[in-house]
Amino acid sequence: MSKKHKSKLSKSPIKNDINHNTLTPKVSGQAVKPVKDSKHNYLFYVIMFLIPVLFFVILEFSLRVFNYGKDITQWVEIAPGKLILNPEIAFRYFHSTEGIPYSNQNSFDAIKKDNSFRIFILGGSSAAGYPYTPNGDFGKYLQKKLEIIYPDKTIEVINIALTATSSYTIRDLMPGVIEHKPDLILIYAGHNEYYGALGVGSMESIGRSRKIVKLILSLEKFKTVTLLRDFLKWIGNKFSSDEDKKSQGGTLMSRMAKDKLITYNSEIFEEGVLQFEDNLTDVIQICKSSNVPIVLGTLASNLKDHKPFVSVSENNYPPAEKIYREAQIVLSQGHPDSALNKFVYAKDLDGLRFRAPQKINDIITNLAKQFSCPVVDIFKEFNNESPDKIVGNNLMTDHLHPTFEGYKLIGELYFREMERNKLLPGSGKAQVAETEINNILKISALDSVIAAYRILILKNDWPFSEKKSVEHMLKLFDRKNFIDSIALLVVDNKSSWEKAHRDVATYFLNNKDYSNFIHEINVLIAQYPFIEEYYSFSTEQLLNAKLYDEAIPILLRGFKQFPNALYSKWLGIISLSKNEIDKSIIYLNKSLEYANNDPQVLYNLTGAYSLKGMYREALNTIQNCLKISPSYPLAQSLRVQIEQKVTQIR
Repeated sequence: MSKKHKSKLSKSPIKNDINHNTLTPKVSGQAVKPVKDSKHNYLFYVIMFLIPVLFFVILEFSLRVFNYGKDITQWVEIAPGKLILNPEIAFRYFHSTEGIPYSNQNSFDAIKKDNSFRIFILGGSSAAGYPYTPNGDFGKYLQKKLEIIYPDKTIEVINIALTATSSYTIRDLMPGVIEHKPDLILIYAGHNEYYGALGVGSMESIGRSRKIVKLILSLEKFKTVTLLRDFLKWIGNKFSSDEDKKSQGGTLMSRMAKDKLITYNSEIFEEGVLQFEDNLTDVIQICKSSNVPIVLGTLASNLKDHKPFVSVSENNYPPAEKIYREAQIVLSQGHPDSALNKFVYAKDLDGLRFRAPQKINDIITNLAKQFSCPVVDIFKEFNNESPDKIVGNNLMTDHLHPTFEGYKLIGELYFREMERNKLLPGSGKAQVAETEINNILKISALDSVIAAYRILILKNDWPFSEKKSVEHMLKLFDRKNFIDSIALLVVDNKSSWEKAHRDVATYFLNNKDYSNFIHEINVLIAQYPFIEEYYSFSTEQLLNAKLYDEAIPILLRGFKQFPNALYSKWLGIISLSKNEIDKSIIYLNKSLEYANNDPQVLYNLTGAYSLKGMYREALNTIQNCLKISPSYPLAQSLRVQIEQKVTQIR
């Protein structure tokens, strides 16, 4: 209604407000009472309201019955009683991008054990451990160290970080995380506030209003919204040009940057900072209200050895590359402190916002103070561990993703902060030698090559360089051996990470390279501890090769994960061979609880009892052995010897 019409109505002498007198017409000298709304009119309006509601209810129900679209529930069962983050969860945040990311698929018990210590890690690709995913993130370091310190605890470190996602994803996932009773939550995030999914400059942006974004995310659980999304995507594809479709290729990093240039302290720059601050505030408040401890981490990136992607001269700020060159000169003159400040400033002036500006780190530290949260100053520690106290290629593989050693350092820094704030599960080993962890936590040859190929692909695409042809890229992959060829299949999505490691493990086994075979098996077990075949197959191979000491760690992990007759039997037999009599008796008796008709177990248990001087128990056990297998080798002579001992005692 126009303002002109409103002004005319407001001057009308007849008021329609129920609080004013109204003119009442008269018929035959009597006032006619106004007609009141009947119940029928009320029902009419109710029905008119319910019809569209009922339509959408029926539509939603039908879509669910026919299982339309992707399943974007937060958790899915990967094995009986084991959950992982749904591999399709990213469809909540990526509406048009092909090849969506998924997490490291760390599993955890659907029903938390009483002795469990459970940590969730959230963030982007540098929290996920890229390019060493899924088995090289800092969560793996924490897992190994905590397992060594607390051998009687069930340690669960669940990394659900997602590549190319912003703080909206962390905020959205947090209620589902809290439902699974974490003992601790670790956050390492902030690099993706501009180009990550739902970021202010992203291809996957759905607006800059937090209220709208939060509303849409809350509606994503409805199949009707999925239907609408798919329809809009179909319409978009119909009208998109061939050039648009070509631009969908390349790395996820190159595809996500929509508003490519975002100048320092511009309006959109500040919106990205504010978006991160508001979302992280919500995340901390969710944890605080649930009494779940949270540890934050400041962000590190390559300062010294990565020049700015794009230099711009706007808003009276100097070009980023000019400041970067000045930093190099100042450093060469022997002034590392001044150089550090200039390298940071050059990074902040970079027109492409793939590295978080220092304002993001300021928000992290300020919110940590405001809410009394522990914070790990990774930015500071990475610089301290670098030549000239400025982080570069020594700890970074590219512009912001750490090296394998860098991820181990992040894990150690979080551990120290947990220890300092008494966030560890309780008493454990007093000291753990770093070599003890390093002997377990090694990057495999295959994962090392996969990581190198991933970085090679990244740096041969925009914004590092112009996108290269497939033929050119194939020349860059210097395949020298079987492992190189398998690694290329993984990065080309022609083989799964799991199958690649199984193939390499088999390759090492066939070549009797048992050390590397064991390492590959341990990599698979660390990632998929619920697959029993990895334990049983490797145990069989190592026992056949008479590598009993090498088999013990796998037997112990197998027995903890799948307590059964096989693992307890061989733990008992090997313990007996090492003269660990008490341990042997415990394991062999455990084996009999699962299967009481194994003559080999009974024979060895007889020997253990005899060495312990428990001759009556030994006699009873060897008699049971002979009942099951009368011709078991040496059993009869052992029985005679034990009978003589029993007679002597009498």
